Amino acid sequence: MSETRPLRKIQSFVRRSGRLSKAQSIGLNELWPIYGVNLTNKAISLDELFNKPQNVTLEVGFGNGDSLLEMALQQPQNNFLGIEVYEAGIGRLINEANKKRLSNLKIIKGDAVEILENNIEDNSISCLQLFFPDPWHKKKHHKRRIIQTSFLDILKNKLKNGGIVHIATDWENYAEHIMETMEKHPDFKNTAGDHIYSPRPKHRPLTKFENRGQNLGHGVWDIIFTNSKGG
Repeated sequence: MSETRPLRKIQSFVRRSGRLSKAQSIGLNELWPIYGVNLTNKAISLDELFNKPQNVTLEVGFGNGDSLLEMALQQPQNNFLGIEVYEAGIGRLINEANKKRLSNLKIIKGDAVEILENNIEDNSISCLQLFFPDPWHKKKHHKRRIIQTSFLDILKNKLKNGGIVHIATDWENYAEHIMETMEKHPDFKNTAGDHIYSPRPKHRPLTKFENRGQNLGHGVWDIIFTNSKGG
């Protein structure tokens, strides 16, 4: 069995639905043509997608979008593409981005694994961000974690050579799993050195959720690897 086949059967997220606020509904519907990306059966040209061709940071599962919004504001020299299935979070982020008149942010609604496989061009992403993904903490659910060798096999082709993978988690067991899985992959290298977690870079905003966890004594582990294919 190939490495990529099992991943297509894994849903590493739970689709959450609920009543949208007026602002979320406006973002999801009225403002979608400005910030949303409608998928076709062709790969997206990122240079054509944004107003200005720049390095693209792709964030998978941005939640309510606070950190992605802040990064897009603070880094106008980069473009940001977010993927999420949570409609309230998508609507909220788009509405806030519109208030700030951001032109370097676009949103895709859907399954990140399928989108990476089918809609993202090879050698087009400068950075992949995955902040606080679902840890699937029960052992029987570990196979649903998004960071698996088969996912990395897809990701390595989408990243530019030397591209960055930045993951943050507040589950130590998941951090250990991520570290082990990435260090075993021949096309990724730990920027901090073997088995070493990275300090939180200044460009990754500290979220309310993370602040609350730190006040309760919870740890957060940042893991930063570079794509070294052919290197």
